[in-house]
Amino acid sequence: MAPRPPIKLNGVVLPSHMIAAEAQHHPSQTPAAAFQAAARAIIVRTLLLEEAKRDAIVAEPEIVAPGKRELDDEAQIRALMEARISVVEPDEAQCRAFYDAEPSRFRSPDLFEASHILFLAHPHDAKAYAEAVARAEEVVAELSRSPDRFEAIARERSECDSRANGGRLGQIVQGETVPEFERALQKLEEGQIAASPIQSRYGAHVLKLDARARGETLPFEYVHEKIADYLAEQQWRRDAAAYVERLVSRAQIEGVDMFPSNSARVPAA
Repeated sequence: MAPRPPIKLNGVVLPSHMIAAEAQHHPSQTPAAAFQAAARAIIVRTLLLEEAKRDAIVAEPEIVAPGKRELDDEAQIRALMEARISVVEPDEAQCRAFYDAEPSRFRSPDLFEASHILFLAHPHDAKAYAEAVARAEEVVAELSRSPDRFEAIARERSECDSRANGGRLGQIVQGETVPEFERALQKLEEGQIAASPIQSRYGAHVLKLDARARGETLPFEYVHEKIADYLAEQQWRRDAAAYVERLVSRAQIEGVDMFPSNSARVPAA
């Protein structure tokens, strides 16, 4: 195998061990792709730090998450970008146009009231899982004849704590339960019991939709501020990417393609 050509930034070779250490933060389909992504990230970071040094930027590291503080380099880059890239606030017409183009984004979620009867089983235990599904199928068949028995069966046989409430789970909105559960709820009519068990990572569920409140599109006035924040952030990101791209275009870079056709124009620093 031919040796990998050195990667250089303005005539300076980037040490392979430094790129290899960075590569762990850039999951890719191949080690070579991760190495290239890491080299691009190091180059961008180096260019930004050089700009910060040229501008004599001094920044105090901030807390970015509970128990996590910025590194000095991260603080300098943040301060540089804040100094170079202005936040452009969208006007009301831009916000209104965005709202009108995608009203479904501003719809409150459906609200469900549901009940279930759960037969616990781990998906990796094929025998136990098959038995749980079979038990759930027996209950579905029984309820097809006597649907008013749902609460009693839940109290007698369900392996979920909700059995104490006759299987009632209370109000559920999207994202609060597993996707399989949510998809089934969307298909049921009020009072309907699913015709087959719902299989999830918890086991097999006999599911009943007790009630549903359809979500509604939120008024523009209610979401105006969130839209403005979103549009301002998107514009800031575009301006920041353009700024980094200008720095890259002015640098002498060898051994790595900074703008691969199958990825973003500029890697994140």
